[in-house]
Amino acid sequence: MHAGLTEHDAKTRLTEDGPNELPRARQRTVARILAEVIREPMLALLLVGGGLYLLFGDLHEALILLVFASFSVAITVIQESRTERMLEALRDLTSPRALVVRDGRQRRIPGREVVRGDLLVLGEGDRVPADARLVVADELRVDESLLTGESVPVAKRVAISATEPVARPGGDDSPFVYSGSLVVRGGGLATVVATGEHSEIGRIGKSLAQVDTEVPRLRVQTLRLVRIFGLLGGTAAVLAAVLYGLARQDWLEGALAGIALGMAMLPEEFPMVLTVFMAMGAWRISRAKVLTRRASAIESLGAATILCTDKTGTLTQNRMTVRNGWNGAPCAPGQMGQLALYGLLAAAPQPVDPMDVAFHDLASEHGLSPDHPAGRWLRMTQAFGLRADLLAVTQIWQDADGAQLAAAKGAPEAIVALCGLTAPDAVGVKAAVADMAAEGLRVLGVACADVPPGASISGPRDLTFRFVGLVGLVDPLRPSAKAAVQDCRRAGIRVVMITGDHAVTARAIAAEAGLDTGDALSGQDVTGMDDAALTAAVADVTVFSRVLPEQKLRIVTAFKARGDIVAMTGDGVNDAPSLKAAHIGIAMGGRGTDVAREASSIVLLDDDFGSIVRAIRLGRRIYDNLRKAMGFIVAIHIPIAGMALLPLLLGMPIILTPIHIAFLEMIIDPVCSLVFEAEPEERDVMDRPPRSPDAQLFSRPMLMWSMFQGAATLGIVVAVYLFFAAQDLPVTQLRALTFLTLAVGIVTLIYVNRSFAASPLRAFARPSLALVGVPVLVGAALALILTVPVLGRLFGFGPLRAMDIGTSLAACGLLFLALEGVKAVAGRRLLP
Repeated sequence: MHAGLTEHDAKTRLTEDGPNELPRARQRTVARILAEVIREPMLALLLVGGGLYLLFGDLHEALILLVFASFSVAITVIQESRTERMLEALRDLTSPRALVVRDGRQRRIPGREVVRGDLLVLGEGDRVPADARLVVADELRVDESLLTGESVPVAKRVAISATEPVARPGGDDSPFVYSGSLVVRGGGLATVVATGEHSEIGRIGKSLAQVDTEVPRLRVQTLRLVRIFGLLGGTAAVLAAVLYGLARQDWLEGALAGIALGMAMLPEEFPMVLTVFMAMGAWRISRAKVLTRRASAIESLGAATILCTDKTGTLTQNRMTVRNGWNGAPCAPGQMGQLALYGLLAAAPQPVDPMDVAFHDLASEHGLSPDHPAGRWLRMTQAFGLRADLLAVTQIWQDADGAQLAAAKGAPEAIVALCGLTAPDAVGVKAAVADMAAEGLRVLGVACADVPPGASISGPRDLTFRFVGLVGLVDPLRPSAKAAVQDCRRAGIRVVMITGDHAVTARAIAAEAGLDTGDALSGQDVTGMDDAALTAAVADVTVFSRVLPEQKLRIVTAFKARGDIVAMTGDGVNDAPSLKAAHIGIAMGGRGTDVAREASSIVLLDDDFGSIVRAIRLGRRIYDNLRKAMGFIVAIHIPIAGMALLPLLLGMPIILTPIHIAFLEMIIDPVCSLVFEAEPEERDVMDRPPRSPDAQLFSRPMLMWSMFQGAATLGIVVAVYLFFAAQDLPVTQLRALTFLTLAVGIVTLIYVNRSFAASPLRAFARPSLALVGVPVLVGAALALILTVPVLGRLFGFGPLRAMDIGTSLAACGLLFLALEGVKAVAGRRLLP
């Protein structure tokens, strides 16, 4: 009767329509990732800086910049390539195969070879490979949560005619199955009506092309800063060279002075720091089982103000479990022996349906074996599935002596009717159902009946059933979800649930997770609002229920229109457009679909909602440390530039030459990229509100604080310079002491900038290998330069007395105490 297509017709249609798969974004190969990284403005500027130093003839500094650039490129390429390989592995694992009928025979083929008109054979546990119209449906129930967000499987029926129009997913009594959905009970035959991009999944996938990805704000801000500092540095270098040449008629020496000043002011550390921080940040976040598909997403994590989360599989575990029961009175799961026994007898022996799995779990808690319930009932002899006129499943079991027992479970009203309860008893059951449903529970009734010996049973109504009770099932909250929501609340991040489930279920889960459940909107409410009204409404709404994919996108867009930084979590195809539209799209790596993963910028490998908070914590730490590094860069460039320019203005001998600047850069570069990147998080990292979406990398207080530090350091260095200049020291000794003071002053600023507001003792209590290593290496290098005559002559240094060195170190100690005193008084006001 059902011969299916011929192989010839199938090949013809495959050629016409193309393979049954979604159009993929061009694969991010190593070469493509490398090209993307090199095109990054920050890295390009780093390479330009190296080229300028080569032009100036400073091979040493050029090599330093190019090595750091290569290091950053390598880390980024390795991390992002690893991420893409893991996503390819996930894609292979989730690629479905299909059982089809061709030429009258069943064949198992790759899902991509399914074509329009193919006859699919569907059974429990199968992933539907394409959209199809049912021609046979035997107690068929399908989990469509990846498309609709609804956690409860829906019942299917046979199509009335071959011309019945295709309906949208969701709801019971539909004659269509959809690509990506899962058969959890029963089986059937279905004729394929749409494949690939023409399927429901494909329709959502194509909408992604119309959604723009957010441009990282930090990159724009940093590029603007680099341009400003680069322009200032270049202008100062030219002016210094001209000033020196005109004043002293020594144009070669003037050119060297200009180059030294330009090197002192050229902000090559900015792009280097940003590149290294993002690459190392992606590596650190990956250790928390979070893949960063694009390192630029890290910058937004610490600024997230709204976290839009799906319910099914994100806040919850996407499995059903028994929460409580009722057998004339409420009872806990541990007090449900009879409900556990008869619920197990009415469940499939090899469960796929989440509710059947829940009854097996409940039975195990009561010591009942799924193979031999209560040690007596050995085999199932008959089964009657759901029907439109009786929404209940009935199964008949037999023991070793031939005695039989029937067990039924299903909709409470169907079980009440099957048992023939009196009106008062039915009213009591109805009230109990209402109470359990108000808690967001899926309620099922359970009944049992003795089967007369030798009786011929044609259906459940041939038996006299006894009412056993009610069972309340729920998709349980993830263990980490409640604590994660509390962490978000403490951090000033508002968590919003957007789900396809019913409002009552959504509110119950939201309340259990600790979300505010005051105002709620349904998908129908969203449809009835224009964009302006929706933007105003989302300000006070925490729960959105019965939401369709296009409505999720509108909700995310509404939050963005309010100026929020939006993070969106999800795993289904229905989440993909909103994942792409959000500032931070967070997909689930285990249960999530390929479409969701490819639309996101971050993927959770363990599907754990708590991992989101860990990622946000790391994102805030990375941004904090990035600001510390940037502030340090501004601060130390002031004394370096000042000491390169001051002798020109005062008509005194030049103190700093390109070789001295290059040595100081050897301190600055590893400090910025190693010490500050490895710095532990601030104690209040999750106790402060998200930074403003309009916040600049350099706020006015932060810039003033950095300039104050730089000016104070310059003042100390100038004071030491003038103090020893007044003693008529030789220029070589004066240069050595000034340089020593400047180098130690830079190391001092490392410790000042380690923490925004922590006391020195508390900051020192946080160990950091890089923090110990850099000062030790700097001290060793200074000792060699000051004590080895050959090196001293290379730097133009003369021998120093211990007393003079002590004076220089004491001046730097005074600098540290003064700056820490200011920080203790001002506290966080320095860096709001």
